[in-house]
Amino acid sequence: MDENKSKTIAYGILRALGILGGIVLVLWFLYQIQAVIMFICIAAVISLIGRPIVNFLKYNLKFSATAASITTLLLVVLLISGILALFIPILIDQSDHISRINFEEVKHNVNRLNVEFSRTLGVDQVTLIEGFKQSDFIKNFDISVIPAFINGILGNFSSLIVGLLSVIFISFFLLKDSHLLLDSILVFANYGEETRFRRVFHKTKLLLSRYFLGILLQLSILFCFYSILLVSFQIPNPFAIALFCAMLNVVPYIGPVVGSLVMMLLVISGYFTADFQEVILPKMLYVLIGYVIAQLIDNFILQPLIFGSSVKSHPLEIFLVIVIAGLLFGIFGMVIAVPVYTALKVIASEFLSEYKIVQKLTKNL
Repeated sequence: MDENKSKTIAYGILRALGILGGIVLVLWFLYQIQAVIMFICIAAVISLIGRPIVNFLKYNLKFSATAASITTLLLVVLLISGILALFIPILIDQSDHISRINFEEVKHNVNRLNVEFSRTLGVDQVTLIEGFKQSDFIKNFDISVIPAFINGILGNFSSLIVGLLSVIFISFFLLKDSHLLLDSILVFANYGEETRFRRVFHKTKLLLSRYFLGILLQLSILFCFYSILLVSFQIPNPFAIALFCAMLNVVPYIGPVVGSLVMMLLVISGYFTADFQEVILPKMLYVLIGYVIAQLIDNFILQPLIFGSSVKSHPLEIFLVIVIAGLLFGIFGMVIAVPVYTALKVIASEFLSEYKIVQKLTKNL
């Protein structure tokens, strides 16, 4: 009897160690292929956004599944190319401008702006140049990092091309075969539970598709508003600045704050040699007022509509989820908080519906 009990205990220990080793091995494997997982996630987002276009082409214009998928991907590539076409000339122009900078003149202009800024605000003058020289960043800066940084960019360029092609390749098959991802998920379903997995998958896909389309609409509206604002006050490179600041809104709460700082800095850089009180300060104030108005419209109109109608969650609920995700996982957590929370809600509504808290949180799904 004792011998059988000892064998059972030994078997249990070995089984537990085997399971633990298997979990560690799986986690190690997932860590090693994290780039592939990222490609699949990006392709899945593209397929969710492009699914309505594919369905429109297939059912309204009678495209084949292959032709509809290729057309949708071409639209995505054209959109990305348009964004790059907007930024690349500016980067080239700025690079040429930097190469011809007279740093003595820059130093003079910075000190002049410092004096005017201090006089306008009524604060003690601070020598920015000296403060910058005494900063830890400058003291610890190693000039050798610049060529290393450039070599790193060039070395990662091939990886970027491979990643882009991988995302396009995966996106094509996800768009072409809508059941491909579902069939992969059903592998993990127990016999008899395939129907419940299908319901979870289709509901999650519908909600996330509407969410990402809503985000795209939100960024487009903000881009248009920022563009009109910057063009109205004759800010250089208005469309590139507007697009960059609109894209920062993908990061909830923190993104708009960073966007306001970026926009103010670019307004200053666009009129670097102009008079501070007569030109720079009025433009900064007007642009900042317009930016705040855009954010108020976004916070009180656009976001409630997007979150309320797409993921069917209360704005306060979304706010708490984003804050908690930010505290736990940083900026990346804030970006993926809403999609992950939506998927978890759908899963909970299907498999944990007997709990009162789940019923309360998922009553609108």
